[in-house]
Amino acid sequence: MRKLFGTAGIRGRYLREVTPELALELGCAVTSALKARRVCVGGDARLTTPLLKSLVASGCMMVGSDVIDVDLVPMPTLPWCVRRFKCDAGIYITASHNPPTDNGFKVFSSRGMELTLSEEEVVEEVLRSKSWKIADWDSVGRLIRVGGVVNDYVEDILSKLAPTHVKYRPKVLIDTANGAASQVTPQILKSLGADVYTLNANIDGRFPGRVPEPRPDVLEPLIPIAKNLNVDVFFAHDGDGDRLAIIEPNLGFIKQDRVLALLAYYKLRERRGTVVVSIDCGNAVKDVVEKLGGKLVITKLGKTHEGLLKYSDVVLAGEPWKLIDPSWGPWVDGIYQAALITKLMIEEGVKLRDLFSKVPNYPQARYSILLDKEIRDKVYEYLTDYVMNELPRKFNKKVYEILRVDGIRVNFEDRSWMLVRKSGTEPKIRFYGESLNAADLKNMFNDVVGSAVKKAKEIGSKVIEVEGSLIP
Repeated sequence: MRKLFGTAGIRGRYLREVTPELALELGCAVTSALKARRVCVGGDARLTTPLLKSLVASGCMMVGSDVIDVDLVPMPTLPWCVRRFKCDAGIYITASHNPPTDNGFKVFSSRGMELTLSEEEVVEEVLRSKSWKIADWDSVGRLIRVGGVVNDYVEDILSKLAPTHVKYRPKVLIDTANGAASQVTPQILKSLGADVYTLNANIDGRFPGRVPEPRPDVLEPLIPIAKNLNVDVFFAHDGDGDRLAIIEPNLGFIKQDRVLALLAYYKLRERRGTVVVSIDCGNAVKDVVEKLGGKLVITKLGKTHEGLLKYSDVVLAGEPWKLIDPSWGPWVDGIYQAALITKLMIEEGVKLRDLFSKVPNYPQARYSILLDKEIRDKVYEYLTDYVMNELPRKFNKKVYEILRVDGIRVNFEDRSWMLVRKSGTEPKIRFYGESLNAADLKNMFNDVVGSAVKKAKEIGSKVIEVEGSLIP
């Protein structure tokens, strides 16, 4: 049996990696592995989600667990419900930013936190061995449908983030990608006091408005709309609302780790503590944390939440696109993140560009290359050696350190760096990097991505698709 859990839960093409049979068995396995008596289930707007959700719920009930079904909700609402209803586990049906052909599952513990690596391994072992016991007729679980939870979730965010004073009323454009947050984030931002415009805010699991991944190259064609509306900020979600991308109409796409750096700035001013970030974060976060006397911890992508269990003083955890604020909850929440940034603008009385003047800005690139599955690993092995040995020689760079937390990240003495890793959810190789100089960064990425494409062609990959962008 293949490893199921990737970087963030289980994801894949419906009827290929993600099947109705898997949904049923996952419900059985999660319930048994976590010894759950009550499981909360919900899902996004994908066309296959209602089917998969009903099968997950059936699996949970088959082995004796009651199921709280909260129906279609944004992803962050599900772990919030796990804590509210005192559930032993939660299962959310989603493929996040993947295309509409895909679906998957995110599993949460009773803490409202995504499973740790060791918890995932336990679930996979139960699933592999099918070591659950089906309950008899008088012991099957009950199905309890609960409506209206989104309204309570919204009120909870508003009670926590209500501005203490109003110095400015920002104009906000929010693109919810026809996803699960379409009727939620706009309502919250308006209630906080912003003037709100919406894009792609009708729920549709086909994602007709745009690709659900809020990448720079996907969102940049929409910037003229933001400029015509004269908004202060352009927010964009993925399909389920855990991710948030931010654009300042005149400055362009705001690098995601600069967003983390900004929020770390405010959190560390409140109290010193640990900031947990993923391996693909750059120098902006490092600079801010060091300047304010915090401690920076680096983790694998998709596992920043484990830092909350290891360190008692975490003030913020996150990876580019995803924020965890422990004072709100141990889950990733793009809706809360949009609300928090809007609150800062209202209370500080400044536009978005003024907020971000507090944190440094370095040229950064984020690319990925889609390959045939059987080819990817060979190309990846070639590239790790290339980045560690050939790239420094070609560009006359001295290696400062090599990190193997997740993939291979090579940090150079001139503060530039490059990370190469395999996607945990798609047959892609991802490239991330940064430099003090945009031209230097462009040359490095042209070289490495070009080498990857050349190697893939040599090996015989039928599929070679490059996507991504460099942001000065």
